[in-house]
Amino acid sequence: MTRLLDVTQADPNYPAEIVLVLSNNPEAEGLRVAESRGIATVSSTHKRRSELEAVFHSALVGAGIELIALAGYMRVLSAEFVREWEGRIINIHPSLLPLYPGLDTHRRALEAGDSEHGCTVHWVIPELDAGEPITQARVPILAGDTESTLAQRVLEQEHLIYPRALAQVAKAILAQGAHT
Repeated sequence: MTRLLDVTQADPNYPAEIVLVLSNNPEAEGLRVAESRGIATVSSTHKRRSELEAVFHSALVGAGIELIALAGYMRVLSAEFVREWEGRIINIHPSLLPLYPGLDTHRRALEAGDSEHGCTVHWVIPELDAGEPITQARVPILAGDTESTLAQRVLEQEHLIYPRALAQVAKAILAQGAHT
């Protein structure tokens, strides 16, 4: 999330503006970073997913949000919430989807003996990590790699491709708006 803020705030011609950061953890570092940069934040500690998503939906609608970029949000969104925002939610995932949806992707790639790993920016659909990829980045798995070393190289690629994918999607949304 911080990388997205860095890129969007540094370039006045960037086609997206981050105006709201949401979290289910009121202590999340991302909230403090966003607040320090003048970005509105909303957090909720609701344990029931339906209540949490109702808070988030209301905040998103109230802020006039057109696109959601998930970054560090580690809860599964309900099918109802995803359908409500269909075509307007993207996510970054630390694997070359469709390989290794869900958690522990680096460990799984190492255990499988893969020669490469990477990350994917994809559309969010109700099925976990199954949306159409927007872009991917690959990194080689090196002899002696650990989960930590592999995760670091994948994260470096995430920081490169997520801002590019967000710009691509935002431009397409802007182009659609110009034609309606």
